[in-house]
Amino acid sequence: MAEELTEFYKEKDLRVEYMHSEIKTLERVEIIKNFRSDKFDVLVGINLLREGLDLPEVSLVAILDADKEGYLRSESSLIQIFGRAARNVQGRVIMYADQITKSMQSAISESNRRRNIQLKFNKDNKIKPKSIIKKVDLNMNNIYKIDADSDTLLDELKIQPHDIPDKVNELRAEMKNLSENLKFEQAAMIRDQIKKLKKLELSFISKID
Repeated sequence: MAEELTEFYKEKDLRVEYMHSEIKTLERVEIIKNFRSDKFDVLVGINLLREGLDLPEVSLVAILDADKEGYLRSESSLIQIFGRAARNVQGRVIMYADQITKSMQSAISESNRRRNIQLKFNKDNKIKPKSIIKKVDLNMNNIYKIDADSDTLLDELKIQPHDIPDKVNELRAEMKNLSENLKFEQAAMIRDQIKKLKKLELSFISKID
């Protein structure tokens, strides 16, 4: 679907690229770098914006099939997706749906509640909102840097570098189960482990290449 939507937009003369899970890690990094460098305007992806991508250039997030109830369209997931546009002062979110689900309404209500709190805080403290400015790192060696504590992660999990993809899938399933059982703090810890593993995997790939 990502490819088809991308081709449709390209036919409309839009600068657009796509990403999905089958695209190799290095290529994904390059695509994100090009997006932030203004080489294209629209990034189409499958569930990509839930991965905590810090992209202050994002001013619009469009969610297709927003009313498709499930883990990927739960209240917490939708709020996470909303957050991808929160770093830009012009940030907006559009949900495409045939009906407003309970998850959608809850996510909208929670976002409005947080927004009102932020607006009051800004007014009380005379703060004028500004978009986050984040330097685009064009040095690929810097992009591949890992957190210092990531080196010990393989030992902690008792796995080898080639086991990382399978371990990530295992942890994702565990995180989903924890979230469904409302154990969000434990799910967040698993999420952090997944992020560290992905960074670690990226470092191994960069050394090989």
